[in-house]
Amino acid sequence: MSGHLHIYILEDQTVSEYRDVIERCKELFANKTRDYGTAWRILRLSSITDQIFIKAQRIRSIQEKGQQRVADDIQGEFIGIINYCVLGIIQIDLGDDPRMELNYEELEPMYNKATGDTLALLQDKNHDYGEAWREMRVSSMTDIILMKLLRVKQIEDNDGKTIVSEGIRANYQDMINYSVFCLIKMKEGKS
Repeated sequence: MSGHLHIYILEDQTVSEYRDVIERCKELFANKTRDYGTAWRILRLSSITDQIFIKAQRIRSIQEKGQQRVADDIQGEFIGIINYCVLGIIQIDLGDDPRMELNYEELEPMYNKATGDTLALLQDKNHDYGEAWREMRVSSMTDIILMKLLRVKQIEDNDGKTIVSEGIRANYQDMINYSVFCLIKMKEGKS
């Protein structure tokens, strides 16, 4: 099999795997919206970032200690990171919209747009990097997520202003993609 054909097959596989992961995340998001409504609308972006940080830090702590005491598994934490990043993107998109309660029928296209835009970014980066993430460790990707969180915190502390760096949305998108990669690798039994 030629190198280019192999990359194209992997890219198609990645898109399929990405969609499967996002469908699981979206199902949980839909059910939580039905249970809790949109209470998350009260959160500032910095609070969403801190929620993501807590989840990523827990994953790293479990990876380092090799054990956990709370039953929630690491996969669930990566799903939480994905959904909180999507919430952050939706909050950015809603801007100054003062509504606290939104119904799922209104949120679903926003969720789809956020994850669709993020998939497009993944495809562009995968094209350029040649599926390099498949050779990475889950622990390394966890560290990258934590680094991106620290970047987002710094951007938030600078009132959202950057000089040459990507903004908050781009970092949320990268964290979604790294979390998807981690879930794919964990499903394959790789760490």
